[in-house]
This record gives sequence, C-alpha cells and structure tokens, in this order.
Amino acid sequence: MGILNHVAGFAVMRCSPDGEVGEMPTVEGREARVWIDEYVKKAGKLSGVAKMVRALVKKAVAGCEEYVNPWKIPTFDLNGPLCFYMVTKEHVIFGFMRGAMLRDPGKLLEGTGKYLRHVKLRSAADVRRSEVRALLEQAAELNRKEPVTGTKVQMKQSRAARTRKRGRRATTPG
Repeated sequence: MGILNHVAGFAVMRCSPDGEVGEMPTVEGREARVWIDEYVKKAGKLSGVAKMVRALVKKAVAGCEEYVNPWKIPTFDLNGPLCFYMVTKEHVIFGFMRGAMLRDPGKLLEGTGKYLRHVKLRSAADVRRSEVRALLEQAAELNRKEPVTGTKVQMKQSRAARTRKRGRRATTPG
C-alpha cells in the first residue's frame, strides 16, 4: 500500500511497485489520484502516451511520490522534484527538473532554461525508447545522491528573506 508523505508543503502519494494506491490529497475536491486519472483520460489521442509515461516513472523509480503541483501538473518527487508530464495538443511533454545536468547522447532533451529540460513524446514508441528510460534513471540517481533544493516557491521566499536581512522591506508589486 502507498504511504502518504509531504513534499514542499504538499501531500503526496508514494509510488508502490505493486501499483496499489491509498488515500491521497485532494485537488479541486477530488482525490489527487482521481484528478490525475481524469487529466490523463481527457488527453484524447495522447491518453495512451500519458498513461505510459505515468507507468514508466512508477515502475522505473522505486519510492517516487506522485502529486499534483501548485500549477496543476502531474509531478513525481524523489528526494525533491524529479519529473513531470503535461499533455498538449500534439505531444506529451516529459520534463526533468535537473535536465540540464543529464547526459543525452540521443539528443532528445529540449529547452534552454538553467535547469529544466524536456522530451516531446508523440507515440507509445517514443515512450518505449531506451534513451527516455535512461534519462529518467539518470535523473533519479541525481536526486538520490543529492536532494533538490531551490524550487520556485523556495526561491521567492529566499529573495524576500534576503531583502529583509539587508534591512530593507520586502515589497510586493501592487
């Protein structure tokens, strides 16, 4: 049975290798698992791809935690944010929080951010590519070795704290 934990202030569900699920936090008045199931079902022609991504992460990354982040994106955590997936009209974005640090001999990763990189998955065959699983396994290994810090929420709080430490009042745009 899954274990309920808290990550960055959000309740999450530990992925169990046997696929069993227990109680999860709510999103829009529904259990997060139910919300994610509906999100995947609404993916239309890409529903199968989204299901496969979700299954891949649960199978390949023992002990990961699945949750819906504050931006309503299905996300996985392993010692900090690990990866996420989002359904668009043409593909499923499979993103890695530390993607810029991953070795990518297959040149699958896209993006220009300081840390985040993603792969566009258009078919079941794309999800089954060994390079996709290798990226996921690398990301999990990085997170196991060193916890992820500096999420957007934490960075905003840190900026405000630094401003107060310098003796100035933190201001908010208004």
